Amino acid sequence: MSPNTTLEQQLPVLSEDVSSWKGASVLSVTQMTPGGLSLVFEIAHQMRVMVQTQGADTRCQGKLLATVFYEASTRTACSFQAAMMRLGGNFLHVDGEGGNSSAAKKGESLTDTVRCLECYTDVTVLRHYNQGSVGTVIEAATKPVINAGDGVGEHPTQALLDVFTIYDELKLPLSSNATENSKPLTIVLLGDLKHGRTVHSLAKLLAKSHTAGVTLRYCAPAGLELPEEIQEYVAQFDHVTQETMTDLREACQQANILYVTRVQRERFESDEAYQAVKGSYVVDAELMQQVPSDMIVLHPLPRIDEIDPAVDSDPRAAYFREMENGMYVRMALLALVLGKV
Repeated sequence: MSPNTTLEQQLPVLSEDVSSWKGASVLSVTQMTPGGLSLVFEIAHQMRVMVQTQGADTRCQGKLLATVFYEASTRTACSFQAAMMRLGGNFLHVDGEGGNSSAAKKGESLTDTVRCLECYTDVTVLRHYNQGSVGTVIEAATKPVINAGDGVGEHPTQALLDVFTIYDELKLPLSSNATENSKPLTIVLLGDLKHGRTVHSLAKLLAKSHTAGVTLRYCAPAGLELPEEIQEYVAQFDHVTQETMTDLREACQQANILYVTRVQRERFESDEAYQAVKGSYVVDAELMQQVPSDMIVLHPLPRIDEIDPAVDSDPRAAYFREMENGMYVRMALLALVLGKV
């Protein structure tokens, strides 16, 4: 059971009803119903069309976003900032403990930092290195807070853009009746499944939302297996099958998606422990010749050495398209919580 279980139960259910999102904080994918997921996808698709045809609009003009990051970020921070600017709003950024301008250097609590920022802004996107920290802030916050990663806990907005990309790449419907018109999926989750908060959120979201049936194949180096509490959450859904495999080629047979994650050096207690598992699995051109011809490769990025850059030119490599989709999904989220849909 996660540290935020009780809080998650108290948070609003995010459904196909637009009003359920307005003013809501987003802590976990467990808040979202299948209908709520479809709503995000529909709006994200509209945002993509809007950006591609006109570049931006003004629906969030006068609104201000705070991006508060106590861990390094490129894609999540920049895509949220770009999303807000594409919607006509603006942002201010706080670099947490790593920045010389942060009051955390003076010993200010995380909750106080966010409560002060709320005096100037309309919504906060928060990343912190301690699991449960974002939930603690949400309990005290007076305005919407979106979880951008809490330690090894969850990363719900990454899971949203991952599933959006899965549906988009596999040409599955994004509409409100998507779950009825969908098909069973087989998805390989590869790499550091112990520390990978993107995988934790993705497994939960797929289990809860893709009712047409999901097979999740876990492929991790020894000691980096998916935590038991995540597997237990997934196991409550009868339409989900969980498999643990060690041979990557075997795991990819009949798979629709290969979701690759890096071994997270920053989570290890020693460099020796990291080096012992680094490079355990590598996706290269040779592997791509042996897997299904229509299997899509995703990665939340950054990558280190787990995907050979030679794979980038393969049309099945969708990780940069995945990153672009992140902006559209985050535009949809900001518009929803700010009541600007």
